[in-house]
Order: sequence, then structure tokens, then C-alpha cells
Amino acid sequence: MTEGLPQGFDMNALMQQAQAMQAQMQQAQAELAVTSISGTAGGGLVTVLMTGAGEVTSVTIKPEACDPEDTESLGDLIVAALRDANNQAAALAQQKLGPLAGGMGLGL
Repeated sequence: MTEGLPQGFDMNALMQQAQAMQAQMQQAQAELAVTSISGTAGGGLVTVLMTGAGEVTSVTIKPEACDPEDTESLGDLIVAALRDANNQAAALAQQKLGPLAGGMGLGL
């Protein structure tokens, strides 16, 4: 089973390291799932809350953002707030998971 492996190679140590990294990855993912991130647009007219895992939990729209004659702008604000929250979630995921993925060669 160890044919072709360098002398002194410790398969058990490698397996333990992989298991430790997997546990760290699962812990980081669990933290992301319960972390709340806020994205805003239009100076706070639209606010989107989402988890660090990317699940949208609420959208708040201030009354002054609602113009029946200009629903397109409201749609743009919602998209911008979602994008802001998503960018923050991606940055948080990079911060939490990046160092772990770097050790596995995933390049997050």
C-alpha cells in the first residue's frame, strides 16, 4: 500500500490532518450559516439580510422607495442591495474558508 510513496511518509498523519481540516471546514460553514449580513442600497432605502451561507432572510423597503410610477428603480435598488449582501457574504466565506481551502489546493 505504501509502494511508490517517499520513505518516511506517514499515511496516518496525513489522514489525521485531513480529518482535522474537514472538521475545521464544517465548523466554518456552520458559523457562516448563522452569521447575519446586511446589504443596503439607495442610502438605506432597501436593506437585505442574508446568512453568510447566502440565504436571504429578509428584505426591508422604506416607504419612500415605493413610487408607483417608477417600479424599475425599486427593482434596481433591490438587486443592488442583494448584490451588496452577496459580496459581503462572499468576502466572509473567503475569510473563513479561504485559509482552509488553500491548504487543500482549492484556491478559494
